[in-house]
Amino acid sequence: MNILERDPSDPRRKPLNPGLKFLLELGPGLVFFFTTIRGEWLAGKFPILAHLGEPILIATAFFMVATALSLSASWALTRALPLMPLVSAIVVFVFGALALYLQDKTFAFMKPTIINSLFGVALLGGLAFGRSLLGYVFDSAFQLDAEGWRKLTFRWGLFFLFLAVLNEIVWRNFSEATWLYFKVWGTIPITLLFTFSQMPLIMRHSLEEKAKEENNESNSRKSV
Repeated sequence: MNILERDPSDPRRKPLNPGLKFLLELGPGLVFFFTTIRGEWLAGKFPILAHLGEPILIATAFFMVATALSLSASWALTRALPLMPLVSAIVVFVFGALALYLQDKTFAFMKPTIINSLFGVALLGGLAFGRSLLGYVFDSAFQLDAEGWRKLTFRWGLFFLFLAVLNEIVWRNFSEATWLYFKVWGTIPITLLFTFSQMPLIMRHSLEEKAKEENNESNSRKSV
């Protein structure tokens, strides 16, 4: 049985509502943020959590649980695991476990760098082999032609590498609190702005838009 999500062109692929998909992918990050903010309070209310270490390590444990629940929800809804969140989860589990075992929060700081680097390299590497892997992420939201997927995949590959570099700059040069707020309230707006900036490309290569244009041209010829 194939446990990974099917190719976007596979008719057997079960789509997931874009809003729900976004929530499942964003949820663990929000859990990490709010647990870090309230880590000391949680440790006071539930002393067993204090054994995990300081707030950011408590948040790392909660993040791992939330990530597992997110993947479980995806599996329950589609009977498949989304490829990129699965890769992200593997990094979360490996580096989260190391952070907790070694009591070293450096692993938590570096996790976004590693995940974004992996995504960037995977997308650009996929293009080198003639595959636009971004279709696995956005296929339920956009229907593009092959050229559109190639261009969008290339741009997202570079953007992920940019986020990796940006995370390194922030955590190595600013306070832990600054990094935490940047991770949620900085990265998300930057990603949304980048996404909206790609709308002209998406509209130019949208199969739906092309179908409308062809239909309009056909109707115009009939009216003449």
